[in-house]
Amino acid sequence: MNTKPHLVPVVLCGGAGTRLWPLSRQAFPKQFAVEVERASLLDLTLARINRLDGVASCVAVTGEGYRFMVAEALHKAGLHGSILLEPVGRNTAPALCAAALQIAETDPEAIMVILPSDHFVSDIDKFTAAIGSAARLAQDGWWVTLGIRPTRPSSAYGYIKPGSKVADHDPACQVSQFLEKPDAEKAEALISAGCFWNAGIFIVKASVATDLVARHAPDVHDAVARAVAGIAVDKMFYRLLPEAFSDSPSISIDYAVLEKETRVAVLPYDGDWSDLGSWDAVAGVHEADDDGNRSEGDAWFSSTRNCFVHSPDKLAVVLGLDNVVVVDTPDALLVTSRDQVEQVKTVVDDLRSAERSELTDHRKVARPWGTFEGVDRGERYQVKRITVKPGAQLSLQYHHHRAEHWIVVKGVAKVTRGEETFLLRENESTYIPLGAVHRLENPGKTILELIEVQSGSYLGEDDIVRVEDVYGREAEPRAVSANRSAPGRGARPEPERTSSGKGGKR
Repeated sequence: MNTKPHLVPVVLCGGAGTRLWPLSRQAFPKQFAVEVERASLLDLTLARINRLDGVASCVAVTGEGYRFMVAEALHKAGLHGSILLEPVGRNTAPALCAAALQIAETDPEAIMVILPSDHFVSDIDKFTAAIGSAARLAQDGWWVTLGIRPTRPSSAYGYIKPGSKVADHDPACQVSQFLEKPDAEKAEALISAGCFWNAGIFIVKASVATDLVARHAPDVHDAVARAVAGIAVDKMFYRLLPEAFSDSPSISIDYAVLEKETRVAVLPYDGDWSDLGSWDAVAGVHEADDDGNRSEGDAWFSSTRNCFVHSPDKLAVVLGLDNVVVVDTPDALLVTSRDQVEQVKTVVDDLRSAERSELTDHRKVARPWGTFEGVDRGERYQVKRITVKPGAQLSLQYHHHRAEHWIVVKGVAKVTRGEETFLLRENESTYIPLGAVHRLENPGKTILELIEVQSGSYLGEDDIVRVEDVYGREAEPRAVSANRSAPGRGARPEPERTSSGKGGKR
C-alpha cells in the first residue's frame, strides 16, 4: 500500500498576463493585480495550497522584479519555503526542472504539485480532492495533469485527448495526445470527442520529473543542473546561476517532455475553474444583474445590456451600450466590445512598439518598503505620495539631478540627511538638497504617509545612487520610471550608477 504522499507545491509566479491590460502591467502582472473578493489571484492560489493535506513547505518560481511581492504573499499566507529566482524567462520546462532538481536533492520521493499562480477555483474542496487523487497516481510514477471539462468551445486553451483508463486509478486515463489551441469549429469537434482543456496543472514525483527532463530534453536538464549547482542563497531567495540558466532553450514542459512521454495521465476535473485569461473571463466571476451587466467597483448602467465595468476609483456611467467591456485605471482606459477582448494582447504589442510607459508600471508602484504614486508632474518637478510600512526603510541614497521636499501627512518619519538623524511628525517637513546622502524610515507601528516634491533637471527613478540597502537591491536591474517624460520632452540624460556599478531603484 502506498504511504501518505508528501506534497511540495511549486507555484509559477513569473507570467506577464498581457491580455488583462491595463490592470495587468509588466511590473505588476495579473497574479498580483487581479483580485476576486479582495484577494489577488496569487493569494487565492496560496490559500488553496493551505487546504492541501500533507504540505509542509512550497517553492515559488518567479523573476527578480517580483520577488518581494511573492515573499510578502507567502508571509501573509503563513507558508514557508524557498523562492527560486529565474535570471531570465525560459518558459515552463526550465522553471519546472529547476524546482524539481532543488526538491529532489533533499526528498526525491516528494510529490510536486505544480500550480500556475493566476488561476481562479471556486470549489476548493473539489480541487483538493482532485489533487489528492492525482498525488496517489503520481506515487506510482505517472506524470499527472488535471484535465478541465470544457464548458464551451474555446480557442484560448490547448486540449488533451484521453486514451485508455489507468488501472486502479479510475477515472484517470493515459494521455493519447496533446493538441494545439484550435479554431472555434475544431474546438467543438474536440469537445464532442471527449477532450479536456489543458490547464497546465501538474502533479509528479520530483525524481520522475528530473529523470524525464534528462531523457527527453537533455539540453534543458544540463543547463538547469548547472544553474542549480551554482545557486546563490539570500535568505529565502535562491538565485539560479545566470550564465548557465541562460544557456537553456526556452521551451514549454508540454513540448519538451509531455508530448514525448507515454507515462502521462490525465485526471478529469469538473469543478469550476478559470485561468482568467481575458476580460470576458474576469467578468464571469462577478454576479450579473437582470440585464446581464457585471461590475467591479462603482458602475451605473442605464439602457445597457451584457456589459462589464472595472472602475474601483471613480463612478463609471455606461449608457445605451451592449456587449462592451470598460476597464478604468488612474492612467489608462480600455473600452472594447466583448467579442474583441482577445485582441488586447495585440494592442499591448503595439504599445510596446510605441514605448508607452503605461505598459510597464501603474501610477502606483510597489516597493519592498511600501509604495509610491505619481500625483503631478511638470517641466522640472514632480509630486509623489509615498507610503512606508511599519519598521521598513528606503535605501541610504543620493541623487545627481534632483532635490526633494518631504511633508509628513500621517505617522512618524525617521530621516537621515548627511550626518543628521531626526524625527518628523504629522504636518512637519524637511528638505533634501541635491547630492545629500539620505534615508527615510518608518520607526512606528502604523503606515507612514508623506508627500514628496522633487525638483531638478531629471526626475527618473534611475537617478538613485544607493550607498546601503537592507533589501539587497544593489544589483537590481533598472526599470523605466513610472512617470517618465512623454515623447518629445527632450533627451533623457545618461542614467547614473549605484555604488556597486549597477543601476538601481529606491
